[in-house]
Amino acid sequence: MLKAASNLLPNGVFSCLTAAYFKASALKQNGLRGMHSTPSLIQLEKLNIQVLPALSDNYMYLIVDKATNQAAIIDPVAPDDVLKAVAEQQVNLTKVLTTHHHWDHAGGNLQLIQKSKNPLQVFGGDDRIDGLTNKVGHGDSFTIGEVNVECLATPCHTTGHICYYLTAPGQTPVVFTGDTLFIAGCGRFFEGTAEQMYSALVEKLGKLPDNTQVFCGHEYTVSNLKFAQHVERDNADIKTKLAWAMAQRESNMPTVPGTISEEKRINPFMRVHAPGVQKHASCSEPLDTMRVIRKEKDSFKA
Repeated sequence: MLKAASNLLPNGVFSCLTAAYFKASALKQNGLRGMHSTPSLIQLEKLNIQVLPALSDNYMYLIVDKATNQAAIIDPVAPDDVLKAVAEQQVNLTKVLTTHHHWDHAGGNLQLIQKSKNPLQVFGGDDRIDGLTNKVGHGDSFTIGEVNVECLATPCHTTGHICYYLTAPGQTPVVFTGDTLFIAGCGRFFEGTAEQMYSALVEKLGKLPDNTQVFCGHEYTVSNLKFAQHVERDNADIKTKLAWAMAQRESNMPTVPGTISEEKRINPFMRVHAPGVQKHASCSEPLDTMRVIRKEKDSFKA
């Protein structure tokens, strides 16, 4: 419905309707509780990562380099919540890292720029991103304090989708995957192909170190794992992860982060070479398998 409206309405009108739609969905989903998950703080060797829930199932991430107190925010669709976290942690926010142009990821950029006490650089791979100041492509890099950020182009969900891979000496690597890679799932092929998603998941993200921590854009883990179990009923790793994820959600806790190693064991879209996944799809080639199971997931009801 939103996609059809985007072709018929002026950008300003469409943006207002999109915002209203997502906010209404969040109110319906969360009620007076306000948040779909409890905010949590992930403390790594050189980074603190504040997991900030937004809307009905989105995640924003406040990244802080411990050595310099420099900070960046991933996909700040709820700018007031971001600024509250910045004030509470007393960090220096200077960068916005946008994974893609969809409103529930980039829709808060302009308000955050207006409300921030600091000038903000807005990074992203698509001219459709609100407030964009630094357009990036595959292999581009910059820093958050003493932490290096490498941009990984992962077109498919959108043509300009970027994942952000963070490294530093002595630091567990981290990747922010937006709507390309979810825990046990992947994004819809809105603007791309199975070939592009295969490249993104298997040839790019799948080649990162196994201990890389994965922070994705939505809380879809339980539904993704139910589909994964539908595809591979005898996969014990999926069964174990699903039980854990359901317990997390019953306590209103996030299911992020995961790891690349774990995704290779539980995510059917990263397992398109596995005989069990190919058998389920009635395919013998990874690309055909990717195409078939994503189409099946589009209409899957747990």
